Amino acid sequence: MEKFYHFLTLAGIAFYWILVAGVTIRVVLKRRAVSVSLAWLMIIYIIPIVGVACYFMFGELNLGRKRAERAKEMLAPFAKWFSSLNNCHAHSPESFGRHIYRIDELCNNRLGLPALSGNSLSLQSSPDKILHSIIEDIESAQTSIRLVFYIWHPGGLADSVASALIRASKRGVDVKLLLDSAGSPRFFRSQWAQMMRNAGIHVVQALEVSPWRIFLRRLDLRQHRKIIVIDEKIAYTGSMNLVDPAYFKQNSGVGQWIDIMVRITGPTVNVLSAIHCWDWEVETGSRAFPQSPECSIKPNEPQHPVQVVPSGPGMPEHLISQVLTLAINQANQSVRITTPYFVPSSDLLETLKMTAQRGINVELIIPHKNDSMMVQWASRAFYSELLSAGVKIFEFYGGLLHTKSVVIDEQFCLVGTVNMDMRSLWLNFELTLAIDDEAFTKEMFWLQQSYIDNSHQVDFEQWKKRTLSSRFLERTFYLFNPLL
Repeated sequence: MEKFYHFLTLAGIAFYWILVAGVTIRVVLKRRAVSVSLAWLMIIYIIPIVGVACYFMFGELNLGRKRAERAKEMLAPFAKWFSSLNNCHAHSPESFGRHIYRIDELCNNRLGLPALSGNSLSLQSSPDKILHSIIEDIESAQTSIRLVFYIWHPGGLADSVASALIRASKRGVDVKLLLDSAGSPRFFRSQWAQMMRNAGIHVVQALEVSPWRIFLRRLDLRQHRKIIVIDEKIAYTGSMNLVDPAYFKQNSGVGQWIDIMVRITGPTVNVLSAIHCWDWEVETGSRAFPQSPECSIKPNEPQHPVQVVPSGPGMPEHLISQVLTLAINQANQSVRITTPYFVPSSDLLETLKMTAQRGINVELIIPHKNDSMMVQWASRAFYSELLSAGVKIFEFYGGLLHTKSVVIDEQFCLVGTVNMDMRSLWLNFELTLAIDDEAFTKEMFWLQQSYIDNSHQVDFEQWKKRTLSSRFLERTFYLFNPLL
C-alpha cells in the first residue's frame, strides 16, 4: 500500500508538472503584450492549482464556438453596410477638424466605418434627467426601440423605464432588449423579465453564464455596451447602466455612481442601431440591418462629426485602444481623463507619460473609493510613474465616478463605455464616440472641472511617504492585472 501511495504521489507531481509546462507553452505562444504573458506566468507559478484554473477561465479570448463562428462570418456584411455610409453627404472629411480626421481614416480603413456629420448632441449628467428623458422618448416611440445594457437593476426610475417599454410594446412598437447575463442577474430574477416577455418584448440574455461551460468560454468577457435607439431617430449612449443610482449598490460604501449619457439625433443614430444589430445577431443569429441614415447636410448647418468606435470579438482587434492612443498623441495643450477603473496597459501608460513629458497638461480623475478593492490597489501601483512624469492625479470624493471621458485640447472628446483597463480595451463588447464638436466638448470639460472641484490632488512628495504595507498591496494586486 505504501508503494501505491508513493506511486500516486509521483504520478500527481508528474501530472502537475506536465500541466504547468503545457500551460506555460500555451501562454508563451499566444501573441499578446509581454507584460500580460509575464503576469499570467507569475500567477500560475505563485498560486499553483488556482492559477492554472484561472488561466483556463480568464486567460484567453474565448467567445464560445457558435458565437465565435457567427461573429467571424458577420464582419464582411456589416463592413459592407458601414462602407456604404462613405457615399452619403454626411461623410465630408474635407470639413473635419484635425483631431477626428485621423480617427476617421483609422476606423474607415480597419472597419469601413466613417465619421458622419449633421448630428445634434446633448450631454446629460443628472440621473433623474437622463431617466426621465429616456422615458419621455420611449413614450413617443412609434415603430421600434432597441436597447443593450450591461446592468439593468430594478428599483426607482428604472422600473418606470420598464413600464414605459411595456406600454410601448402593447401599442405595437417592436422592442428588443439585450442584457448581459452576469451584469443583470437581479433583473432576470425579478418579475420584470417575465412581464416584459408577456407584453411581447424580445428579452435576451447576452453571454449567458453557465457553471457547466466555465472552461469552454471566458467568463469575464462581457457585453458592456449601453445603447438605446428609438425609431432610428434618437439614440443614447454613455457610461450609465439602466439603474437608478439611489437604489443601486447602496451598501457598497462608495456612494452613488456618477455617470453621463449623450442623447443624439442625426446620422450617427443609424450607426448605433447597426451596432445593436451586430450584438443581437451575435447572440441570437437573427440578422437585420437598420435603415440607412438621411444624409442631407445643409451648407450653413453645424457639422458636428461623430465617429462611432465599437470593439469586441469579431471586430478589428484593439480598435478603441488605437483610437485612444491616436487622440492622446494629437494633443497640443491638454488631456483630461475620467475613468472609474484605471489599470492601463504598458502601451497606454507610456503614452500618458510621454504626453506629459512633452509639456502637455495631463490630468487623470479617478474615484477615491472603488467598488473593486483589487482595482483600487492596482491603480495606485501606477501613481509613482505617472506623477514623476508630470501627470496630475485627482481622487474624486463625491461618489463612484463612473464617467468614462477624454477631452483633448478642450476641442475634441471621447465618451462612451470604455474603462482604462485591459478588459475594456482588449476584451469586452464596448463603444466609444469620438466627437468633434467644440461646444459639446467645452460642456464636457466643465463637467470634468466640477469633478476636480470635488477631488483632492495627489501630492507626489506625500505619496512617496506612504507605508510599506500600501506599497506591498499595490504590487501584489498589480500582478492580477490580466484579471482586472
